[in-house]
Amino acid sequence: MRVVIVGATGNAGTALLRRLRTEPDVEAIGIARRTPRDGGPYADMEWHSVDVGSDDALDRLTPIFDGTDAVVNLAWQIQPSHDIRRLYRTNVLGSRTVFQAALRAGVATLVHASSVGVYAPGPKWAYVKETWLRTGIPESSYSRHKALVERMLDEIESDHPTLRVVRLRPGLIFQRDAGTEIGRYFAGPLVPARLLRFGWVPVLPANPGLRLQAVHADDVAEAYLRVLRADVRGAFNIAAGPVLDPAVLAKAFHGVPVPVPGFALEGVAAISWWLRMQPVDRGWVKLALKAPLMCCDRAAEELGWAPRRDAVEALHEVVAGLAERAGRPESPPLDASGSQPGRLGGLLRGRFPGTGDPY
Repeated sequence: MRVVIVGATGNAGTALLRRLRTEPDVEAIGIARRTPRDGGPYADMEWHSVDVGSDDALDRLTPIFDGTDAVVNLAWQIQPSHDIRRLYRTNVLGSRTVFQAALRAGVATLVHASSVGVYAPGPKWAYVKETWLRTGIPESSYSRHKALVERMLDEIESDHPTLRVVRLRPGLIFQRDAGTEIGRYFAGPLVPARLLRFGWVPVLPANPGLRLQAVHADDVAEAYLRVLRADVRGAFNIAAGPVLDPAVLAKAFHGVPVPVPGFALEGVAAISWWLRMQPVDRGWVKLALKAPLMCCDRAAEELGWAPRRDAVEALHEVVAGLAERAGRPESPPLDASGSQPGRLGGLLRGRFPGTGDPY
């Protein structure tokens, strides 16, 4: 089976490559804007450097996809959050280009990395299935883009019924190697990451809406492999238990939960983001407060999928990775070597080290 992975150097992409390399009948081809540096575990793979948002991306991707059995689209840009046009270019227009290239090349299977962010606001004490409304959280550009891309897939499924289209909708994806990357994207350079090496967070904001789901990157990779192997279509929710709420986090990090109203969380995020003090805008807080909890029964029943690590284990791992500045030097998005220089200059320009890298 020949599989092309678009966005193969990121968090989910590196985990998927690790998993596919254990399958002797799978040939993986990697696509990224910046391909891995010389050496490393993936040096013997076929790689192509393509910016999916560029004007020539369609013409460049189509011959790469030709003759492949499946395309897995993982390319997505989180930062810079102050440049919505750039995010739209990669996330929405770039995804459209990947889909068009897959159609032109006659690929049989198209697998897309969606997210819990595609869902409309939902319950925090019950679990929604894959049929939940997919209009996203309007205040979040990430969520809006996920919803727009899924609407594209709806049209493709309708117009091309012979194409097998699958969407995975995971919760937060954690692994140790992504610690530095996640810190850059969501915490910014002012967070004293090394203090986290003791696994202690003294104070944790508590709000009834802060109930989130997470999953280890290796378990997400296993879900992708099972989708590639099985004759399934449609969407699959992917998450592990327990739900990460203030009580679970307080126990995990020996901290004290302090009640904070939602408007205060949003206000602090909005002001500090506007001042370029940290990279997370108000939309991410709104997404955290409003996104529903997902039921993963379909993945268990039709894929035989179950997480091997729980959400707390995955969280501890990524926090340890953040504290230890973990990463993968051969993978530009996960490389930790350039995460510290230029902190003050980056803040003043509203650009945080490493946050402009889409995939």
